[in-house]
Amino acid sequence: MTEQPVHPPLKVLGLIPARGGSKGIPHKNIAPVAGRPLLAYTCEAALGSRWLSRVILSTDDPAIAEVGRAHGVAAPFIRPTELAGDDATSLAVAQHALRWLAEHDNWQADILVLLQPTSPLRRSHHIDEALDTLMNNNADTVVSVVPVPHHFSPYKLMQLEDGCLRNFWRDPLPFDPFNRHSLPTLYARNGPAVLASRAAVILDQNTFYGERVAPYVMNETDSIDIDTAFDLLLAEWLITRREADRTQGS
Repeated sequence: MTEQPVHPPLKVLGLIPARGGSKGIPHKNIAPVAGRPLLAYTCEAALGSRWLSRVILSTDDPAIAEVGRAHGVAAPFIRPTELAGDDATSLAVAQHALRWLAEHDNWQADILVLLQPTSPLRRSHHIDEALDTLMNNNADTVVSVVPVPHHFSPYKLMQLEDGCLRNFWRDPLPFDPFNRHSLPTLYARNGPAVLASRAAVILDQNTFYGERVAPYVMNETDSIDIDTAFDLLLAEWLITRREADRTQGS
């Protein structure tokens, strides 16, 4: 009987990007939500994943680094100044983290999972199911999405022109745009709450999105993305309600 080759396990990095600057909500990434810093929910979800080999925090702010460490996530470096401004991209932050770990820890990730702290309703099973999707579909990238409500479909949107409303989409359509049942199902990134990509795509192709991009569909509630003060209030209500339901069910 021929022995099958043994493949080393994949190294999967969970990267939590959390810079200090925030114009809309001061120190948004550690703003209190239901008695905990916003960042804490992503730390908990990442540490509970069965897929992630390692979880680190990338931040330019020592106070945020301390919050991350207090919730079990390492912050092995302080992000360089050029990656701390409003124009710093998530891609550049991911590339920096991958290269830093390879250079300083001799640890090279096969897959990177970007986990933004602004998605506090995303849980461990979402991360794992997204990575299952990546592997089962032999994809380069998996991104979490949410179905677009029919009333936000581009085929139903309007815009102002000379004080009057005009249809945004004016090309002929093979369906009735006013019949919700005939509209095609569209998807939008929900933050994204989970973005998993092979490290080679990020480093060699200079993008998160490889040739084969698979969707991981999440529901509207778990897709809350914190951008405004109202989003914080909504997230707090949802988290409090979820905890109450869990307590009643136990």
